[in-house]
Amino acid sequence: MVSELAGTLTKEKIDIASLKEAFLHPKGEPAPVKFGTSGHRGALGTGFCALHAKAIAQAVARLHKERNIAGPILVGGDTRVVSQDTAALCAQVLAGNGLPVILPDMAVPTPVFSYEILSGRACASLNGTASHNPPQDMGLKYNPSNGGPADAELTACIEKYANECLKDPSQIKEISLDEARQQGLVRGADVLNPYVTALGKIIDFKAIKKAGLKAAIHPLGGASLKFYEAIKERYGLDNLEIVDKTIDPSFSFIPLDHDGKIRMDPSSQYPMSPLIKLVESGKYDFAGASDPDADRFGCATKKGGLISPNHALCVMADYLLKNRREGNTIGRTLGTTALLDRIALANQAKLEEVNVGFKYFVRGLVRRKYVLAGEESAGMSLSGWTTEKDGILAVCLLLEIMSKQGDIADQYKELTRLYGTPCYTRIDVPTDDVAKQKIKALKKEDFSNLYTVAGERVTGVRDTDGIKVYLQSSWFLVRPSGTENILKFYAESFLGEKHLARIIEEGQKIINA
Repeated sequence: MVSELAGTLTKEKIDIASLKEAFLHPKGEPAPVKFGTSGHRGALGTGFCALHAKAIAQAVARLHKERNIAGPILVGGDTRVVSQDTAALCAQVLAGNGLPVILPDMAVPTPVFSYEILSGRACASLNGTASHNPPQDMGLKYNPSNGGPADAELTACIEKYANECLKDPSQIKEISLDEARQQGLVRGADVLNPYVTALGKIIDFKAIKKAGLKAAIHPLGGASLKFYEAIKERYGLDNLEIVDKTIDPSFSFIPLDHDGKIRMDPSSQYPMSPLIKLVESGKYDFAGASDPDADRFGCATKKGGLISPNHALCVMADYLLKNRREGNTIGRTLGTTALLDRIALANQAKLEEVNVGFKYFVRGLVRRKYVLAGEESAGMSLSGWTTEKDGILAVCLLLEIMSKQGDIADQYKELTRLYGTPCYTRIDVPTDDVAKQKIKALKKEDFSNLYTVAGERVTGVRDTDGIKVYLQSSWFLVRPSGTENILKFYAESFLGEKHLARIIEEGQKIINA
């Protein structure tokens, strides 16, 4: 159900001072450290506080010492209310354990942490962010030497060590930043220019400049602002305009999302409504946006309005397979459109389906397997680039494609003419921990007597991340959220909206049974 406030600006005053106070002095016991698909996250206060930041940093320090991981750790955050405070606390703890730290004096996008690690200037990173979630939330991500989100083995170890520190904070060692700098343990670094320079080897900025499309860019108040400014200047993109340079940790200038909450989601029509209006007015041909830590993308065009991430991924995959074939595999997550499968087949490429979470793409990206790795929640990267989602790359790539081949909406329409039109949905169903555990416990053997759904034959069942049922021309997936009390129900059909509705109805009955 969509809130009547969706798309409007908040009238609620977000008290930044109170959020900082909750971070520094939470009322109650801090919640245990628990890593989701990418890092620990919670509401400021008992969900995420200064002690969480210190405990996770101490856990990382212990991990590095035990495993003899050498080299500086890049520490930073985005533009959230306590991102820089979180980074400073992490730096103090790492330095207190004698580990070298790189602490840039600017907000750092998530993909830039990955780029710096893969470039050899850092051995790992700690990143203070809660991505696109409401301003009252905060989190901390750890990326190891492969530059991508940490895998389950590493996060389990960090969780264990960090939770020991929560119970006994005396285990945490720290020194002041001034002392750390005097000892040479903490230093700054330029993380902007190396990334922007390298991006010019991946994106055809000459073609973008030549085409002269009028492009509107919105950083959504995030860490990508300085990077988009540098891209515009470095590559002479006079027709690219950054339409909102506001940096405000309350994010009160972002229209409310579908549920009436501030959520800086570049793939949602409500936060993106100002950009959509700009392209619909005809003032701009293309509009692109990244969320606060710039790991997600969104775009809108004059002909198509807001482009679904699934549609954008299909256009990018087809373009890359035809024009820039490094790797011969499209990687997609369980909940991402199967139109990518058909595009891969038509281009004589492979398709690999992985569990939800970008960490499952890391090994393939390192091995340069994927021409594109993407997920329906607006995350993507390429082989030879970052092993993290990169919203800046995605926006620039979509602008390149549009500069060369026309409106993204027209290109997607042509793909559906060739390969079929998928009808897709994702429904969030409120639930509780008991129901989530039941879903987690389901195995494909539990569906051995399931032969048909919505008139189609069942061709397979996967149980690695929730339950996914494959049909002849459709599929559905149900999986519990790692951070909220909801079940996520995905479904897609190439047989039309009515068939999709049948899948939703019958699929939910099957899971409930």
